Amino acid sequence: MRARRFRTALAALTALAALGLTGCAGDADTASPQPGSSSPGVTGTITVFAAASLTESFTAIGKDFEAANPGAKVTFSFAGSSALATQINQGAPADVFASAAPANMKTVTDAGNGDGTPTTFVKNQLVIAVPKGNPNGVTGLTDLTKPDAKVALCAEQVPCGAAAKKALTAANVKLTPVTLEQDVKGALSKVKLGEVDAALVYRTDAKASTADVDGIEFPESAGAINDYPITVLKSAPNQAGAQAFVAYVLSDAGKSVLTQAGFQAP
Repeated sequence: MRARRFRTALAALTALAALGLTGCAGDADTASPQPGSSSPGVTGTITVFAAASLTESFTAIGKDFEAANPGAKVTFSFAGSSALATQINQGAPADVFASAAPANMKTVTDAGNGDGTPTTFVKNQLVIAVPKGNPNGVTGLTDLTKPDAKVALCAEQVPCGAAAKKALTAANVKLTPVTLEQDVKGALSKVKLGEVDAALVYRTDAKASTADVDGIEFPESAGAINDYPITVLKSAPNQAGAQAFVAYVLSDAGKSVLTQAGFQAP
């Protein structure tokens, strides 16, 4: 009789302990921060200056951020990184700068306009963009040197142009472009409009335009991969919003959008 009472009491204590552990586990799950979740107190407009090659992915991230942070509004200025850096250093009101190359970010930080150390969040690589179906049978850089080939490049002062120059030098290929564009979207549009036979653009831009162009990989681009740094700006009108947006870009939710767009991990 005494043994039965002891076993009954022991079973009750075991059940209570299990319930206690389950309750603790549930509390821990609830308290854990979720990647890409909302940031308390973030409201108002957040102005992001970002490289043109980030247009599609940052637009998607901005919508996700707004959904997670009711009361916050993200606006973008997409252009060549060098032009954006110049605008920031001339006093343009912006909260965040995301560049397609460290050199353009350095222009901003050297002028004292960055807040903290920039973070490299993705990398990007060049491909040869050709009209859908590749009607000219382009297989590599040497095909772009044919006398009748019309090629668009980015200007050397913008990241996609600097990367193109590096890749062409590595391949010992010299070509004369018919146009030099101020950002990668400009070069890509020349292919879409049929004004050129090919352009050197980022892999992500070709992937975002698969209805109109094909992206041809070439080995020399492996030596001309661009790092993308991001930073909050020192004079950001919305410091809290800027910090939250950068954190969102670096979160698992932000990384997922960027990876799907074709960017590489830093």
